Amino acid sequence: MLIQQPSTISASKATLPPNNQSKAFSPSKAGTLFLVSGIISLLAGMLYGVLGSVQYLLPDFLAETIPFYKARPLHVSLVIAWIFQGAAGSIYSYAPASVKRPLFSETLARVHWILFVVTGLGIIASYTFGHFGGREYLEYPVWFAIPIILSWCLIIVNYFKTVGGSLSKYPVYIWMWGTGIIAFLVTYFEAYLWLFNSVQSNTVRDITIQWKANGAMVGAWNQMVYGTAFYLMERISGNKKASYSRITFFFYFLGLTNLLFNWGHHTYIVPSAPWIKNIAYIISMTELLILGNIIWNWRKTLTDAQRHYHVVPYRLLLASDFWIFVNLALAILISIPAVNFYTHGTHITVAHAMGATIGINTLILLASAYFLVIAIYQKSVTSKLFNVGYWLTNISLLVFWISLLGAGVVKSLQAKHPFSIDPYEKYLEQSLIWFRTFSYSGFALLIGLSILSVPLLRIFINKTQVRNN
Repeated sequence: MLIQQPSTISASKATLPPNNQSKAFSPSKAGTLFLVSGIISLLAGMLYGVLGSVQYLLPDFLAETIPFYKARPLHVSLVIAWIFQGAAGSIYSYAPASVKRPLFSETLARVHWILFVVTGLGIIASYTFGHFGGREYLEYPVWFAIPIILSWCLIIVNYFKTVGGSLSKYPVYIWMWGTGIIAFLVTYFEAYLWLFNSVQSNTVRDITIQWKANGAMVGAWNQMVYGTAFYLMERISGNKKASYSRITFFFYFLGLTNLLFNWGHHTYIVPSAPWIKNIAYIISMTELLILGNIIWNWRKTLTDAQRHYHVVPYRLLLASDFWIFVNLALAILISIPAVNFYTHGTHITVAHAMGATIGINTLILLASAYFLVIAIYQKSVTSKLFNVGYWLTNISLLVFWISLLGAGVVKSLQAKHPFSIDPYEKYLEQSLIWFRTFSYSGFALLIGLSILSVPLLRIFINKTQVRNN
């Protein structure tokens, strides 16, 4: 797990693992562009997150320039943009090599990137100047959805034109990537059903559909990110059997079921059909457990040469495994209806989201970016600075996660007595120690992720300039 640390080796002493698994290939240039802009989005999103945490302690800090109601959506939108860009970059980079075909259209991929980035810049400007118009997590003006939908249609066309043929012959990650990119488009459309009067006029229907869309959207990006994890495990180990095994495909169909039904645990407070909530509860207990078990067992199959050559992606995948099990424990707890009644909407929910977004998704996507560097340039990138960033990221994230739980427990205890609620100022006073802790640890987390990410940006940008020249 997280505490295991393979010995580090320098690039000059690295030897290729058996079967020459890291043989260089030429990934899509658009894939690299997505990873570069995605990492920039991650760092910018973390910066706004730190700003928001400071404003918990000092409400007047930059309040006239970037108040909390702007900092929060900027933070959320940029981090979500990182996940989608990191996943898209990985898919563009790995899918052609997986099916042994060139990318259908590099031009379409670049247009996708341009549309996504230009739209993202427009959304950032919109938030900065205080122009809103959407719903939670998609708070930008509605018309921004049009270029996002158009850009995502491009990756769907590009992906399935590249893959082609019968899906039955392909490994599980090809299925997961395809499912994820289609599911995102479907759930994104669903997130805008509130525009229709028949939905707006019924509060229960409106809330249920909105949370269903948000929950399923998470399932969509999980399919893409977890598919990338399976691809990395296959390439690092050189063993393709796991990508075709029954247990792996069982996990795929479980993840698909999770995507379709797991959203129900977000709607315990909504008077919808009980069977939906019961199914969601059962499903939410299983997916992360199986994924964590697969990664944990996979590590046992690697030789020392494979671990050493891929030391960075290997360690990042193991760290994500630690966060899978930690987040699973929290997910089990807050999925119990009696507990969810008090925790829903508190910082406990935020802790669950941060553990998944940073601890699982971000570490897997950073592993993907580092693997791409190794696969293209045939050298290890481990350094003492990486070790500092690795431990600083994971330790500060753990402190950050615990502090959010602490603040959530204070709020939950207050909500336990609805007819004698203390003033909000008293809640802030009782939570002050937790807010200070998550603000300080959030800043440390930003530094840790910067140490891990900036070298990637430098390598990608420098090598891209060399290729263009």
